[in-house]
Amino acid sequence: MEIQELKQILQNIGTVGAGGAGFPTYAKLDERAEVILMNCAECEPLLKLHRQLLEQRAEDILKAFDMIAQAVGAKEAVIGIKKEYKATLKAIDRYIDAYPNMRVQLLDGAYPMGDEVVLIYEATGRVIRPGGLPIEEGVAVFNVETVYNVYRGMEKNTPVIDKLVTVVGEVEHPITVRVPLGASIKDVAAYAGETTTKDPVYLIGGPMMGNLADETAVVTKTTNAVIVLDKSHSLVRRKNRNAAIDLKRAASSCCQCETCTGLCPRHALGHPIEPHKFMRSAANQDFQDTGVFLNTMFCSSCGLCENFSCPQGLSPRSLIADYKAGLRKAGVKPPAGVVPAPVQESRQYRKVPEERLAARLGLTKYDVEAPLQEDGYWKEQDIIHKVKIMLSQHIGAPAVPVTESGAKVKAGDMIAKPGNGLSVAMHASMDGIVREVTEKYIMITER
Repeated sequence: MEIQELKQILQNIGTVGAGGAGFPTYAKLDERAEVILMNCAECEPLLKLHRQLLEQRAEDILKAFDMIAQAVGAKEAVIGIKKEYKATLKAIDRYIDAYPNMRVQLLDGAYPMGDEVVLIYEATGRVIRPGGLPIEEGVAVFNVETVYNVYRGMEKNTPVIDKLVTVVGEVEHPITVRVPLGASIKDVAAYAGETTTKDPVYLIGGPMMGNLADETAVVTKTTNAVIVLDKSHSLVRRKNRNAAIDLKRAASSCCQCETCTGLCPRHALGHPIEPHKFMRSAANQDFQDTGVFLNTMFCSSCGLCENFSCPQGLSPRSLIADYKAGLRKAGVKPPAGVVPAPVQESRQYRKVPEERLAARLGLTKYDVEAPLQEDGYWKEQDIIHKVKIMLSQHIGAPAVPVTESGAKVKAGDMIAKPGNGLSVAMHASMDGIVREVTEKYIMITER
């Protein structure tokens, strides 16, 4: 298939990165891609869906991955997967011989192995410049679920109307289940049975980079997990931070041990990110060296600095995120033309094992099986009767509604077309009646 035809199809069926920022997939299809890379590293502790999906649908996913490689003219298709995913590796082995230009790259069980910049270096040896895009180094990255969505769109004409979500934590039966886009977090959590705590709190995404959310929040195309915790959990308390207090604590407690910088994954790859210097300058309101602040824009917000590295329990990542947001609001752009320093030889010995990270976070007891259910499971359980489909579930312009209140729709019907510029379409995720159309969302109920 020609690349432009594939791009148009993926835009119209609403395919975006099924995790992270939700970059529209069609925009990643670029003839400069010498290598395409499939991310099966499960970037955060407790996440399970990608390895399970690839294990169950290896034939379909590898077929779609090869189709993408052919469309962009890539010389090599690489599957980056953690070496401990034994069952998934066996599934891949059954089909990969049919694709001579496809190979598996085994990865260490370290965090954040699924970070795009880290993954590219581990799988290809190429270093993405600070602030740069993978395509500049001839690489395009897609996660497992994204590739599967490409398969469903091309082979079954199925738009992106649902999402795989892992539900773990303080629940009776941890589970990975496919649910319609726009389902409430409360309804999704119910598939895992009753909560096992009196004061549940919902963490959406991974424990490191995810955010706390109300039970009325809804599933989007990038929602990978719902982690249910007690409100007293240390991770919850850290997420409920106060920036002013964080700064005061930094001023009084930061001893400049440099551990945060020493364990920073991107610093080890030569990016000019030095959290310890930022903490010193921010705490003392010292703006003489503006580079300390500008370079924070290269931070991936992986959270190792505050959730693992700092012996004082300070919050470099959160404070950096605040400063990044302020710089963007002021129209400041990342420094241009920054050349990465040579990769540090000590990098291999400074990787953080995911098991140790989970223990440090107090999450070890939640690291249990969360079996992937059949696609129709959510309908069988009769839990979800209403969806609120957000029009902006991706980087770029929101989708534009093409339906109206009172309209009857079926699952898969386009209800919003791509906006101007970088954008994708949205579709009804269930049969029902459109109850509300706004600039931000479209609500559909069964009756």
